[in-house]
Amino acid sequence: MDKKICDINDIEDNGSVGFVVDTKDGRCGLMLIRKNGKVYSYLNSCPHIGTPLELQPNRFLDRSGQHILCSTHGALFQVEDGLCIAGPCVDDKLTPVAVDIRDDGVYVNVMELPTLWPPRIPPPTLGA
Repeated sequence: MDKKICDINDIEDNGSVGFVVDTKDGRCGLMLIRKNGKVYSYLNSCPHIGTPLELQPNRFLDRSGQHILCSTHGALFQVEDGLCIAGPCVDDKLTPVAVDIRDDGVYVNVMELPTLWPPRIPPPTLGA
């Protein structure tokens, strides 16, 4: 089942955005990077220990904007193929996620996403 996660124009060229998408039994974190007009998508999970990569929302790139940066241990990944080129997981790769771009929207098949985190717990209701 395809789910629209954003419009293509929500991602600045040489910028990044992150999303949490509900899966059938939990949630999955995704990152989208737009570089030279092309969109790259990966799981928001470092191959070293599985932590989310960004320190601040939507900030996946290093200061130069050339590499994806893991905020936990400083690993650097190539945007084009997710290959780790520096840090504790050299030669490992980020897990790519297939996205479909159509009618200026970015879509992902939620049935193909792994569950990284448990489902959201609804807040308690007042007076209950």
